[in-house]
Amino acid sequence: MWFQLVDLVEDRSHKIDMKRTPSLITFTVLLTCLLAPTLTFKAMAEDVQPASNAKSESEDLYEQLKIFGGVLERVQREYVDEPENRELIEAAMIGMLQSLDPHSAYMPPKNFEDMKVQTKGEFGGLGIEVTMERGLVKVVAPIADTPAERAGILTNDLIARLDGEDVLGLTLSEAVDIMRGKIGTKITLTVLREGEEDPLEIDIIRDIIEIKAVRYRAEGPEGQIAYIRLTTFNDNTTKNLRKAMAELSASAGKEKFAGYILDLRNNPGGLLGEAVKVSDSFLSQGEIVSTRARKAEDNIRFNARRGDMSKGAPVLVLINGGSASASEIVAGALQDHHRALVVGTQSFGKGSVQTVIPLPNDGALRLTTARYFTPSGRSIQALGVTPDVIIDQELPEDIQARPRRSEASLRGHLSSSPENEKATSDGKTNKSEDDANNKSNTDTKDDSEDKSDESSEGNANVKTKDKNKEKGKSFAYVPRELEKDKQLQKAIEIMLAMDASKRRLLEN
Repeated sequence: MWFQLVDLVEDRSHKIDMKRTPSLITFTVLLTCLLAPTLTFKAMAEDVQPASNAKSESEDLYEQLKIFGGVLERVQREYVDEPENRELIEAAMIGMLQSLDPHSAYMPPKNFEDMKVQTKGEFGGLGIEVTMERGLVKVVAPIADTPAERAGILTNDLIARLDGEDVLGLTLSEAVDIMRGKIGTKITLTVLREGEEDPLEIDIIRDIIEIKAVRYRAEGPEGQIAYIRLTTFNDNTTKNLRKAMAELSASAGKEKFAGYILDLRNNPGGLLGEAVKVSDSFLSQGEIVSTRARKAEDNIRFNARRGDMSKGAPVLVLINGGSASASEIVAGALQDHHRALVVGTQSFGKGSVQTVIPLPNDGALRLTTARYFTPSGRSIQALGVTPDVIIDQELPEDIQARPRRSEASLRGHLSSSPENEKATSDGKTNKSEDDANNKSNTDTKDDSEDKSDESSEGNANVKTKDKNKEKGKSFAYVPRELEKDKQLQKAIEIMLAMDASKRRLLEN
């Protein structure tokens, strides 16, 4: 039966080897996205009869496979323009996975390559942070010690041409793809610079660029606080985190070192393994996170190893509405073990695990395979991490007007637990799911970006989660200037107060 069906699909889609992935065909053919309005039931009835409710599950599946084969054949034979078979199959896979949840997806070969670059943390390029302005590529900043900086690229430069090709008409992603390339190759940038009458032609040789997942500096009046910001969780995150911890604690000196501020704001996550290692850098025992899949035998528990890289020093974790996934694992683990004080606003609420499965066409399947739970057993899915200390960030007017996005506001998001999922499918919701939905609806009206039922309503005053029950605004926004960063300022203030209290106790 299987082989007959696989052959059927293969005969009508010559460019994909379906024999190697029968399970993928199974999933694909269950998709209904190709059933366009122009295809009426009457037209299809001649080819395929509907499945009977009395049939077994396997027989019903086979009927659905036959329907899909009939649809594919009709499209191939009768669509007004001759379709590309590869595109039809890819569209079917995309639609099928989109119907599951917001994070399951089919990745074409190009997207899969980009994902591997992100997780590896290195690529061949120029070394500039860019954005789009008036249709041109604007340099936000050249990265230190990169080909772009050495070639003289400056902040606010506008790139008008890439190897003679006009940037106008390109998307930012397309422009970045052109700038990236094989190490050792040359690219010519045509740059418009304030104060220069004529465009500048700047030649740059591509080199290895490391995505800086860790940025750090000393904070506090005497440089006694180690401030470390994690921007993503890639292959290099833990290595560079531990390097930063060692350098900052050594520079401060054992006598005056106050502790660590770990900034996870706007960190969208990344590799689960790196989240476990980062958490383990501050823990010496106990559970870090557990993942629960559909089958109990696939559940996994991750535990800390002996040895605390921070040597028991005070830790403060900053989160906001842009802290998701791996960031929430770290914040939740340190919070549950009372190892860190979590400060900021409610996190995004992405508590699901995606497994990346390579496919024979060099693309990949990104499939949600489990939910993760903090050491205390709480699910963060569609709920997020509630800080111990709520500090709202003052926001520019244009940010305030933006609609808020959180996991709970995403169409088709998973519930916090399989039990909630079942209840929802039965037309019933339990209290926790109702609470999550209510938060989402209320906060959307308030034009916020994330949910937080403990944060304040537009100021930077400290409120604890026990005392504050108002819905606040948790935005994915971090000011560049320290004087405008109320969350970081308050975090430094708290760390200094904790240090002063500790020293008084030691003196007594």
